[in-house]
Amino acid sequence: MWPTVNGAAGGRAVGEPVEFGVCVRFGLLGPLTVGGRPVGSGKVRSLLAALLMRPGRVVPSDDLKLALWGDEPPASATASLHNHVARLRRLLDSEDRVRAVPPGYVLRVDPGELDTQVFEAHARVALAAHNRGDWPAVAEETAAALALWRGAPLSGLYDPADGEPALVQRLGETRLLVLEWKYEAELRLGRHEGIGPELAALTGQFPLREAFHRQLMLVLHRTGRQAEALAVHQRLRRTLVEELGVDPGPAVQEAHREILREPTPRADLPTPAQLPPGPAHFTGRDDLVGQLWAALAQRRQPEAPADALAGHPVAPAALRTAAARHEGAPTAALAVITGMAGVGKSALAVHVAHALREEFPDGQLYLNLRGATPGLPPLPPIQALAALLNALGVDSRNVPDTPDAASALLRSRLAPTRTLLVLDDAASAAQVRPLLPAGDGCAVVVTSRSPLAALDGATRFPLAPMTADESLGLLRAVSGRQLADGAARLVELCGRLPLALRVAAARLAARRALSPDALAGLLDAEDGRLDHLEYDDLSVRRSLSVALGALDPDAALALRRLGALDLPAYEVPVVARLMGLPEQRAGAALDRLVEVALLEEISYGRYAPHDLVRDFARELAARDDGREAAVERGLRWYAEAARQSGLALSPPEREGPARVPEPVGDAAPFPDTAAALAWGDRELPAVLTLTERYARSSPTVFLLVRAYFSHLQYRGKYGALRHLNRFVLSAARASGDRVAQAHAIGDLAGAHFLASRIEEALALNDEAIALWQELGERGRTQRTLANRGMLLERLGRHAEAAEPLERSLALTRELDDAYGEAIILSHLGNLHEHTDARVAIAYHERSLATGCRIGSELLAHTAHCNIGYAHLTLGEWAAAVGHFERALCILGEQGDWHGRSQSWVGLVRVLGELGRTDEAYAACADLLDQAVERCDAYIEGLGRREYGRLERRRGRLAQARVQWELALTALEGGDPKAHAEVTELLAGLDEEPDAGSGEEPGAGLCSSEGGEGRVPAEVG
Repeated sequence: MWPTVNGAAGGRAVGEPVEFGVCVRFGLLGPLTVGGRPVGSGKVRSLLAALLMRPGRVVPSDDLKLALWGDEPPASATASLHNHVARLRRLLDSEDRVRAVPPGYVLRVDPGELDTQVFEAHARVALAAHNRGDWPAVAEETAAALALWRGAPLSGLYDPADGEPALVQRLGETRLLVLEWKYEAELRLGRHEGIGPELAALTGQFPLREAFHRQLMLVLHRTGRQAEALAVHQRLRRTLVEELGVDPGPAVQEAHREILREPTPRADLPTPAQLPPGPAHFTGRDDLVGQLWAALAQRRQPEAPADALAGHPVAPAALRTAAARHEGAPTAALAVITGMAGVGKSALAVHVAHALREEFPDGQLYLNLRGATPGLPPLPPIQALAALLNALGVDSRNVPDTPDAASALLRSRLAPTRTLLVLDDAASAAQVRPLLPAGDGCAVVVTSRSPLAALDGATRFPLAPMTADESLGLLRAVSGRQLADGAARLVELCGRLPLALRVAAARLAARRALSPDALAGLLDAEDGRLDHLEYDDLSVRRSLSVALGALDPDAALALRRLGALDLPAYEVPVVARLMGLPEQRAGAALDRLVEVALLEEISYGRYAPHDLVRDFARELAARDDGREAAVERGLRWYAEAARQSGLALSPPEREGPARVPEPVGDAAPFPDTAAALAWGDRELPAVLTLTERYARSSPTVFLLVRAYFSHLQYRGKYGALRHLNRFVLSAARASGDRVAQAHAIGDLAGAHFLASRIEEALALNDEAIALWQELGERGRTQRTLANRGMLLERLGRHAEAAEPLERSLALTRELDDAYGEAIILSHLGNLHEHTDARVAIAYHERSLATGCRIGSELLAHTAHCNIGYAHLTLGEWAAAVGHFERALCILGEQGDWHGRSQSWVGLVRVLGELGRTDEAYAACADLLDQAVERCDAYIEGLGRREYGRLERRRGRLAQARVQWELALTALEGGDPKAHAEVTELLAGLDEEPDAGSGEEPGAGLCSSEGGEGRVPAEVG
């Protein structure tokens, strides 16, 4: 049967002419595209692909949910699917492209719009032309079909580890048939030039596909290369006999008879075989082995057989697959394997070299260049050249005295041969360069801790630690014990480093009573892990010490100081402070550590050590007299960088008195908000680590956490905010620092408020008021009084709220603080909203006027948001929507999460009330996505409350109940008013009219009075 995509053939007879569209609109033959552009959103991409795989046919909703979320769709999957369909319609700029047709959706695809359909239509026409012998038509149609391919079908839409979908396999097989017809047409038309390399690549990629081998044989024969043509036949026959037990078919045999000639025998050459024994328990690295094979098994004829590894202990299929990926691309006869000490570079090189012995019949040379050998200097090039020439039969007396002459003699000896050189443990490119052969029949594999970037023409293979499964396999193989999966902890404590794993396995083999858990416990101690990773002549510490000894003074100092601060990752500025050197020198030192694989540059300008290197650096730091001073310099830099971030997020000239402390160090200002946010996002793990480790030993940590508050508030990271300030408060109380206590208590109160834990926030804020009054800080007393009034109002204690607000207002006027006065006006507006929303609007408009006058985006956003909620209370939906949209516009997509989320909740509500249901659904779905991403249970609860309202308006009472029950769970222990409102909404479901009665459920319902969504202008 002819292979087709669903809906592609459409019942048309093979060979029937096809009308193609003006242009292809949808692309599946490669990454998914629409109109030639990639589809950015992951969910929309998956949805569109699922619909395109059944064009013009109804795809059930359950199948679409499976495509979007797998086997575990979220509770809101139906609503989210509706939202994603709406987004897809906007992407396609057509409402009727995707129609809801029970039980799912259907995507309209016009003729000629889907590349898979166009491809197969060309293929059918090509087949018909092939059957009637119309070779020009075959060439034209196959070229048109193949031109549609941009890469692997459905690229990026499935996990290759799960296997190829049937559609991808079907399209791939059709493409191979089209390729066969294309090359047959070229042969019939006498176009032999230029197709040999393409066919050579295909024979390597598909060693059992006889058609490609036959075509390559004929191309070589007809271009005067008979011996190479016969070699292709010989390899094909050997592969078929060994793997399938059959001979080539009649077509290949006929081609063989056409070109049959006696091959010229090759004279025997000396065959040095210097490779060390292969590693006894080589495990994993299948992809790398295949890639190395492809890079090194380079032949003078164009084809490179993938079957050369058949029968080798390495899995032949894995090697052939990996090697095939490199066929058809320029390959180098020089491979450089790089990586940190103990990662298995030499083992990999020797293992692959043994696999390639038959590919290099003139010999295999091995030389240890001693780049990191304890107690020995690197081998000088002249000595290395002499050793290699001796191995090739050159008498020592005839080895030239100068490196240049010796290198030239080596090249002359190797030029006519196929010889493999393994140059192990190279120190530098200069050491390796004179040893390289010039003949295209030779290959070289070099191992080094350095990438040898100055070595031209090399294919580099950076070697990372093994995967968890590979590590466990190595541990089992070397120890000779059937270890349970519980040994995974031991694997991770060894850093998945082959040297460390071999040490651990040797210990397990030597002491049968020693369990993996017991050994893991020894390694898991705070200090001394490296003590337990030594056995006989195997030692991780000794290997790292050799690397340390080869470092220049700056790089060695950098490694020690990294161990002093001991962070997850580092950037140049903080390392410069740790070293007490200019940033340029610190950057150069870090680059040197990367070059010798003691650090990894995980992103541009950001560095991290391997776990065992981290342990080694801690040991070095413990012996460093300058450790404590270096740590303090690092802390001060972090505190000042956090301060500069806070200033960028809330400039004091626009947003009132700065939350950040006074200058702490010398970190540079951030150019804009985006840069400040990016830095804060990157450094959150470092700030957590520094706070937990140094809060009780350095007061600088108090300043760091205070300065970092603005970033965490901006990003909605309220859990981290509470965690950090609890640490600081405990440390401040232990030290007796009353100012630090007051700051920490106030900031902790702000963190509780942002998470809608109002009672806890009020208790902490009252404690902060008492401390600031005791310390005589009138400005901070004013702000905490304002916070008290706002918190009381949120708790419904309206009569109590007025008094602290009036006191705070009086203090702002005494201090001539226009910004503070605008904040109090905002709080008073929120308070008056409970009795007269018109009066509330007047207060908010006064606050807005002040904000506009002093250029405060925070005040302007807050005022617009609160005016929106006041209009919402009055039922004035149209007036409210403009203020919410303006508030969101002021903050932008990356603005303060607390303010954005409150405005977002209000916007969803009024959009629903105005009947703009699709917009409300989309906005609410986005709000919930971001709230869940930030673990903001309060906003999630409010979002689900509004989603439930939207569902009720659509008459979907069961779905509304689900959303409100989820909202109750999210709001548990938070805002009591919001919790009570959702409880009331659930109770009212039993009184709703029947969904089929024709009355729209929930129509005309008013908003709740007093908005939990109203935004205070300042917290904490």
